[in-house]
Amino acid sequence: MKILFITPYLASPPQCGAQRRLEGLIRGLGVRHEVWLLSFATPNPIEHSATQTYCGQMFTVQHDVLKPGASRKRMLQLRSLVSRHSFEQLLYQDDRLQVRLNQLIRENPFDVVQVEFAQMGMYSLPRHQGRNPVFVLDEHNIEYDIVRRTAHADGGIVRKAYSAVNWRKVRNEELAAWRRFDGVALTSKRDEELLLEDVPSARTAVIPNAVDLETFTPNDTPVEPASLLFFGALDYHPNLEGIEYFLDEIMPGIQRRMPQVKLWVVGRNPPSTILTRQSEFIKFTGYVDDPRTYLDRASVVVVPLRIGGGTRFKIVEAMAKGKPIVSTSIGAEGLDAEHEKHLLLADTPEAFVESVCRLLEQSEFANTLGKAGRQFAEAHFGWEAVVQKLERFYDDLLAQRTIHAS
Repeated sequence: MKILFITPYLASPPQCGAQRRLEGLIRGLGVRHEVWLLSFATPNPIEHSATQTYCGQMFTVQHDVLKPGASRKRMLQLRSLVSRHSFEQLLYQDDRLQVRLNQLIRENPFDVVQVEFAQMGMYSLPRHQGRNPVFVLDEHNIEYDIVRRTAHADGGIVRKAYSAVNWRKVRNEELAAWRRFDGVALTSKRDEELLLEDVPSARTAVIPNAVDLETFTPNDTPVEPASLLFFGALDYHPNLEGIEYFLDEIMPGIQRRMPQVKLWVVGRNPPSTILTRQSEFIKFTGYVDDPRTYLDRASVVVVPLRIGGGTRFKIVEAMAKGKPIVSTSIGAEGLDAEHEKHLLLADTPEAFVESVCRLLEQSEFANTLGKAGRQFAEAHFGWEAVVQKLERFYDDLLAQRTIHAS
């Protein structure tokens, strides 16, 4: 097959979960298919060269959606308040990408065009005579559900009020995209069910997030006693809200029981407000090239998320590393992992404290939980199996197109 991906940023080197998904899917499909890429990008030559290694052809439009700048971000947010469009749609809008997309489809016989994120789904899908690929939308999350959860979560009143207005706009845009695409890929069964409640006629497939099981594998690195790890981009609000919740309501209880416990917070762009929490026992690393350095050394991985959607790479990768995990139910949502078998679930500060201390105090149970998590990852979250599932979805959509054309 000849496949064109449309993405909001280059995938490599990955610095967040979304980029890891992009890299895993594009690299995996490139083994058996010709994969081209059209993406927004920054001038960073490292990103260009790293992504180019597994793309047949790569085309970019200079536009930074990850770091739009504080003044531009506030301007777009204010503009969205008096617009029927969401902030996300305004941020991702760029006519230059539409022009290049039209040209590529007009001049090349693609079988599949896959668009990443509903925010990118606003672009017109050119269907030229004799050039009729199937169009697939890859939903990393149900975006409106995250914004809606933000509106209902604890936090600043301005963010909550803004999200209460914005999530309805995001939902309208997302539903319109679902209706326009030939197929929609989602990362969890829960997200698929949410979509089908609104658009029962949509053709969907669950294509979960995955992990390189050979790269993320247990090893003999010594574990540091009483060490906790949280990892994830801290310029992503659900991660930031989660670690603030952990520091405010969970970490003090753990320290009262185990005064020597230490916490590593690994992730790019921690805001200055949270860096004031750094101490002898709480370390913020900022961005690191390879989180496995900390995964190998950590006793327990914590996932205290209260906002989110899709499935969390941090859990899949920690499982692949054989690490015992404590997560909220929302943090582990969509994975079908079992409490007490593959990880521990805790939805109150008291339960989270108890679960973390239990794993730190009961090493045999922690090891058993970690091994079961690794087996679960091997059974469900390897990239090869996930890519094959996406290929079957493409085949089904192409077959449906052939039937309708005949």
